[in-house]
Amino acid sequence: MADRHLIDVHVLLTRDDRLLLTRRGGNNEFAGRWHMPSGKLDAGESITMAAAREAFEEVGVTINPTDFRVVHITHVAGSGPEPRLGVFLHAARWLGEPTNREPEKCLALDWFPVDQLHTVDVIEYPAVGIQAFLAGDSVSFSEHGWPVPATV
Repeated sequence: MADRHLIDVHVLLTRDDRLLLTRRGGNNEFAGRWHMPSGKLDAGESITMAAAREAFEEVGVTINPTDFRVVHITHVAGSGPEPRLGVFLHAARWLGEPTNREPEKCLALDWFPVDQLHTVDVIEYPAVGIQAFLAGDSVSFSEHGWPVPATV
C-alpha cells in the first residue's frame, strides 16, 4: 500500500430532485460508469476552493466556495492505487449551465432523479457519498488558516 493518501473532492449538484452525474471515459475499470464532478486537491488549495475549481473545469459552472455544504467524508482504500480521503460537497446554487468541458475524460453528463439512482451504474466509492447525502447524514466541518475566497 502507498505511504501517502490523496484528498478527493466530489461535487453534488442538484436541481428539482435530480443529481448531476458524469460518465467516465478511458480504459480502466471505471470507464463507462457514472460519477460526479470530482478531483484531487492541488497544493495550496482548500477543500472548498478545490471543489469550486473542479466544478468549473469539468462542467463549467461557477460556485462560490462558501456555498458548499459538506455532506460526507470517507476514507477509502481499493479505489485506485493509493488510499484516499473523499470529501463530498453539495451545492444547491451556481452560475452557468452544466456542460461537458472534458470530453477526452467524460463520455456524457446527465441529470438523474434521486429516487432512481439505485438503477444507475455509479462507481462504488462515489456511491457511498451519494447514499449519505440522500440519507440526510450531517457532517461537522471547518476550515482554518485558509484565505477567505472572493464571492461570486
